[in-house]
This record gives sequence, C-alpha cells and structure tokens, in this order.
Amino acid sequence: MKKIGLFYGPLGGSTEKVAKKVVAALGFDNVDLIPVKSAKAADIEKYENVVFGVSTVGKETWNSDKSANDWDVFLPELEKVNFSNKVIAMFGLGDQITYGLHFVDALGIIADKILPKGAKIVGYVDATKYEFRESLAVKDGKFVGLPVNEDFEPELTDERVKSWVKSIKPLLK
Repeated sequence: MKKIGLFYGPLGGSTEKVAKKVVAALGFDNVDLIPVKSAKAADIEKYENVVFGVSTVGKETWNSDKSANDWDVFLPELEKVNFSNKVIAMFGLGDQITYGLHFVDALGIIADKILPKGAKIVGYVDATKYEFRESLAVKDGKFVGLPVNEDFEPELTDERVKSWVKSIKPLLK
C-alpha cells in the first residue's frame, strides 16, 4: 500500500481525535496526518490514497456569510486537484440528534465536488445503521464515508473506525 495523506480539520477537538484513531488503525508508518488549515492542492497531488476527515459545521454558520472554518477555506483547493487517479475515503463528525437535518452534510458536499473530477470514493457506510432525518452525505442508501458522533455515541467510535478501516484497506492502492 502506498503512503496515505489524511487531511483533516479543524485542529483539536473530536475530528483530530478520530483522525488519530484512523491513523493508528491504518498504521502510523502508512499515513501522513495533515491539517487542512495549512494545506494546498499540491499537498493532495502528492498522494494516490487520500483520507478526508471533516466535521459538519453547526447551524450558527449555515446562515452566515462569513463561515470560515478550516474546510470552508480549503474547499476551493479541491477544485484545483485532478482526482482521476486517486482513491478517496472520508469520515465525518456530526451529531444526528441536535442536527438531524444536516447529519454529516460536509461529507456529501465534498463528494459532490470531487466525484465529477474523477475521484474514486471507497468506504461507503450503510445509512440504516444510524438514526437521523436528512443528510447530504447519503447516496443510494449509503453514507459516502464513515459518520462518527462523538457527542452522543462516543462508545461506538472505536469499533466503527476499526470496521471502516478494515473495509477500506484492501481498496487502497
């Protein structure tokens, strides 16, 4: 397996915590952990295997013209990347109780940007294993990545990460 670039944001908090669990499951020697806050398109271009770790922004920024979280700043960089030779896996932090109408939406937003650019996304997760109302991340009954709820289901995170990494490992180049 070739080196994996794991791009995550924001720094600190649950997304970084889960990113480190994914790195441990994939093997520390196999992964470069890169905060999106300081990343550019050229950084993604270095890898054939890419993992994106993202948190869904809360409702306080959905109606704001000034949303500037790490991924909002980084999203334009995705437009510059040729994804045709890349295998992408994604995990997203979210809260399906408080934000049941937007559960891990960021995964869907990223998928909608990179699929038309040739990305091969792996690591889809059955949506019936989660209780939520709506999500932009669901395509054909599956999430486009691993949803993680550290607010209300932290006891499920380790097993979810372990199972998901086991499913994506053979699909990475």
